Amino acid sequence: MPRFRPVKAVQAGPAMTAALTALLWTLFEVFSGPAFAAPAGVTFFTPYTDVAVTPGETITYSIEIKNATGEIRRMKLAAQAPSGWETNLTAGGYKIQEIAVRPNDSETVTFTVDVPLKIDKGTYRVALLADGAPVLPLFVNVTEQGTYQAELSTDQPNMEGTNKSTFNYELKLKNRTPDAQTFALRADAEAGWNVQFTVEGNDVTSVSVDPGGQKTIRVSINPPSRIEAGTYKIPVRAETKNLSAETTLEVVIRGTYGLKLTTPDEVLSTSITAGGERRVKLRVENTGSAPLAKIQLSADTPVGWDVKFDPETIDTLAPNETKDVTATIRADKKAIAGDYVVTMNARTPEAEDSAAFRVTVKTSLLWGVVAVLIIGGVLAGLYALIQRYGRR
Repeated sequence: MPRFRPVKAVQAGPAMTAALTALLWTLFEVFSGPAFAAPAGVTFFTPYTDVAVTPGETITYSIEIKNATGEIRRMKLAAQAPSGWETNLTAGGYKIQEIAVRPNDSETVTFTVDVPLKIDKGTYRVALLADGAPVLPLFVNVTEQGTYQAELSTDQPNMEGTNKSTFNYELKLKNRTPDAQTFALRADAEAGWNVQFTVEGNDVTSVSVDPGGQKTIRVSINPPSRIEAGTYKIPVRAETKNLSAETTLEVVIRGTYGLKLTTPDEVLSTSITAGGERRVKLRVENTGSAPLAKIQLSADTPVGWDVKFDPETIDTLAPNETKDVTATIRADKKAIAGDYVVTMNARTPEAEDSAAFRVTVKTSLLWGVVAVLIIGGVLAGLYALIQRYGRR
């Protein structure tokens, strides 16, 4: 059986195309053996004699065999194709090697041709043989260079967000081989990053792809909670024993947001008298990597209490910068002695923090003096009564 070689595709007009086609047919007939001649009185027909395909495709020809003679014609059928191509002849649901056609009747044969995945771009020829002779020549134009490989790609490899964002990517894994492949999935991310692969709604670490097929893989990436602003590249791979495909995903962190509220000495307790005031110095710190703006200060207090801040709003706070704020706590006049909780809050749309202060209410000095005077008066009264009535 002769070996067919691809003919390099060229750009040509109609006249040149016709001339090239005629030349190809002449060479094909010369080097392939017997001329294309059907048995006497028998014709072979298919409407699509020149098709364009990509590597890995299957071409299906429907071939009508018509017997115009007055007797039954039996013919052995076979396919002629380049080395490595798969062909099949079927009729009535069966693979066939011979067919019989009644007088003045016709039969239909299905001729399938599997184009290899690993193939050069160009024009190839196949043919149907009857009794060993080519009877129906066909052209196959392979429009792309074929390879035995896997491809991993995405239309959107770059995403931007914050340290609290979830970055979702959609990958396409193509199996450009003639066999089913099971690919292990992995991401080369630094410690602290969380990368999850999902296929058809299920979390996976591997995926199977049919020959010449494609699977959609969704990748979710969560960055570490404390991470500096910047651009991070995460290579993602799909691997088998013999194949490997890789793409790189890019995560852009605009900046992390963090806020801390405490005191300069980190002591969160104080004391106050009922109806009195106490000034407390607070320290607000930007612990993130992005600037914070319009930091609002507020307080949650017991009923009848009040807290005022100076200033009430911090306009801007750069990363790692601190600013001190004075909080003036005023206790309720009716507050009884004991411990109370006053919660200080610092908030922006991006971050917030709170500090709970334990405030101890002590008895007022004035009330202490009054109590002493009352007790003294009572004792003096008792002494006077004893002196007056005790002698009787």
